[in-house]
Amino acid sequence: MEFVNIGGVLIKKTAALAPMASVADRAYRTICKEYGAAYVVSEMISAKGLCYSDKNTEELCVVTDEERPMALQLFGDEPIYVAKAAEKLMKYQPDIIDINMGCPVPKVAGNGSGSALMKSPQTAAKIVEETVKAVPVPVTVKFRLGWDENSINCIEFAKLMEDSGAAAVTLHARTKTQMYHGNADISYIKKVKDAVKIPVIGNGDIQSPEDAKRMYDETGCDLVMIGRGTYGRPYLFKMVEHYLETGELLPEPTQTERVDIMLHHIEMMVKNKGEYSAMREARAHASHYIKGMKGAAEFRRLCGTLCTLDDLYRLADEVRKKANE
Repeated sequence: MEFVNIGGVLIKKTAALAPMASVADRAYRTICKEYGAAYVVSEMISAKGLCYSDKNTEELCVVTDEERPMALQLFGDEPIYVAKAAEKLMKYQPDIIDINMGCPVPKVAGNGSGSALMKSPQTAAKIVEETVKAVPVPVTVKFRLGWDENSINCIEFAKLMEDSGAAAVTLHARTKTQMYHGNADISYIKKVKDAVKIPVIGNGDIQSPEDAKRMYDETGCDLVMIGRGTYGRPYLFKMVEHYLETGELLPEPTQTERVDIMLHHIEMMVKNKGEYSAMREARAHASHYIKGMKGAAEFRRLCGTLCTLDDLYRLADEVRKKANE
C-alpha cells in the first residue's frame, strides 16, 4: 500500500472523504472510515464563531480516534481570526488544519470567505501564513478552479499557498459559479500537480472505483477525495481500495445489506445528537440509501416523515420485505 505524506501525517493512497457541510458529521465520517476512507475532514467551522465561543461551533470540533487521520476545517476571511481559531482547535488534537477557500454557497462566499478568497489571493496567503505560525500541525487549503470560467487562477493560487507554508492543497475541479453542476475539469488537477512540490488532492465527480483510478492515472494527484459520490454509499471507499489494489470490481451490496448499513449509520447519528435532531437530519440520508431500490419512490416518501428510530425500523422492515418479493 502506498501512502502520501502531508507534513508528517501518513495517509493511505486510496480515497479520502470530502468535507461536506450538514452531511459529513461525526457519524458519517465514522461509517466512511469503517469502510476504508483513508482520511476525513470535518464540516466547516466558522473561525469567528469559534473565537467568540459559539457552543454550536464547538460541537463540530470533536475528533475521535476512530476518525484519524482527520482534519478540522476552518473558514473565515480575516487572518487574525483564522489563526486564533486554529490555535483554539489544538485542544481537540486534529492531525491537520484545513482552510476552506472553495465553498461557493452565498452565506460563505458572499461574506468574503470560502471561494471568494480566490478573488483575494494576497488575503488568502496571509491567512495561511498566520495559521501556519499559530499551530504545530500541518495546514492545508481546499479551493476551486477560480471564481468563474473567465478567472481560472488555481495554478497561481496553488503556488501562492505553497509559498505561504501550506503542506498540501486540495483542488475541487469546478469554478465557484458552477457550484456543484456541470462536469469537473480534472485536467487542472494535473496542471496544479505539475506546478507545486507539495501533495495535491484531487476532488470532483468521483462516483465509482474506475473514476478514482482515472483521476490518479490522468492527473498524477497524490490522493483522491470523494464527496457526493458517497451519499448513501459509504462502502464506496472499500470498493475503491479493492479496485486500486487488485483491479477487481466488488459488487454493490445487496438491498438488504444496504438497509443494515443505513441503520448502523443513523443509529450512530442518534447516539451522537439525540433522536429528535438526528432523525430529522436522517431523512435525507435515508433517501440516499433507498435510491435505486425496489419500491424506491414510495420508500423515499416515507423517508421524509421519519421522526423516531421506530419509524426507521418500520421502514427498514418494509424495504427488506420488498427486496425478498
